[in-house]
Amino acid sequence: MPHAVFAETISDAMAKAYQNNPELNAARAGLRATDEGVPIAKSGYRPQISATVTGSATRLGTESLFRRGTPMLAEDYTTGSAGITITQQIFDGFQTLNNVRAAEANVFSSRETLKANEISILLAAAQSYANIARDQRVVSIRKRNLAFLKEQLSAAKSRLDVGEGTRTDVSQAEAELAGAQAILVNAVSQLKQSEAVYVQIVGDAPKGIKQPAPASKALPKSLDQAVAAGLRDHPTIAAAQYNVDSAGFRVKSAEGTMLPGVVIQGSASRNTTDRDRNSDTANASITARLEVPLYQGGAEYGQIRQAKERLGQQRIMVDTARAEVQQTIITAHAQFEAALATTVANKSQVSAANQALAGVIEERKVGQRTTLDVLDAQQSVLVAEESLVASQRNAVVASYSLLAAMGRLTIQSQGLQVVEYRAEEHYEAVKDKWFGLRTVDGR
Repeated sequence: MPHAVFAETISDAMAKAYQNNPELNAARAGLRATDEGVPIAKSGYRPQISATVTGSATRLGTESLFRRGTPMLAEDYTTGSAGITITQQIFDGFQTLNNVRAAEANVFSSRETLKANEISILLAAAQSYANIARDQRVVSIRKRNLAFLKEQLSAAKSRLDVGEGTRTDVSQAEAELAGAQAILVNAVSQLKQSEAVYVQIVGDAPKGIKQPAPASKALPKSLDQAVAAGLRDHPTIAAAQYNVDSAGFRVKSAEGTMLPGVVIQGSASRNTTDRDRNSDTANASITARLEVPLYQGGAEYGQIRQAKERLGQQRIMVDTARAEVQQTIITAHAQFEAALATTVANKSQVSAANQALAGVIEERKVGQRTTLDVLDAQQSVLVAEESLVASQRNAVVASYSLLAAMGRLTIQSQGLQVVEYRAEEHYEAVKDKWFGLRTVDGR
């Protein structure tokens, strides 16, 4: 007994894409790299330690060594030294503090950007699933159309043989059949293309895809509700707001270069030589240094102005993000409503076209209609059925597009059976690291 084919749902496709999509995994790796900006910034709080070791060997020749005018033999000796220096920044005009805060804001912004990427990939997976479902049905419709036209050609030839038809009827049927074969080839080609896109996005070949229904979870009740939710929750807007925070801290960090700095430096060293006895020496020192910047060529002023302009730019980008989200929501909502209405109309069109075709076939049997009339009626059925398939696909895609535009197309809202990627786990593991070459996953 053959095994049943596993039917993959649109939710299954989105879950696989969430886990397998290389673009999404690359974005996660990028976020992990951004996480490292925090310990890098915190290095300004920590001491800098360096060690030095030197050694030398010296030979003094006979021509340069004299004792009471008598040349001496050559003399060889060595010297060496070892030391350690520790430097600790005590105050740097709050630059490190603001650099850390800016790095943290960058992490939060990147997390929101990752959420936006996840939404885009889930939408792409849903769209590719709906495209395959559409293309499969189009292939099926065109195969039925081809079979119908073959029957019509056979009937036209039979009528010609018994003198009830004409050569024109046969030629018309042959022309329609050839056209049907061509559009079927195109439909099969389109299906293969859609399957290739599906594999690219989902990371697996499509299996048992069926016509999906429009999304029902987390859909808004009205356009106003959709816009309000999107402006409140969309990760693109949140990312832009965190970028404003980061830019603000960069301004404060740049201003910190104008403030005094305090550094403490401690050092210890030991010098040795085998030339003379009791010649080893040890030294230790500790130094406090106050640095007051007076003028550094004007670069610091330009950097502060530059940071302020970038802050202004990021504030404008928040407005841009809000406008884009609102426009996308309005567009998606309109497309969803149009697709639903079009689907209802196309269902009526399919029903009417099939009734008309059945009537024309009966009328042709009694000589009231021609073969061309039957072919035209069949063409109307074909157009109506494909229009219905297209509108049903559009309704599915538009529903998920609306959720994506609102920022609600998430694994939580759709109840996807997949392990959530928790970005904060990597951040918590690295944010306070003092040293270590290996990444959290052991690379």
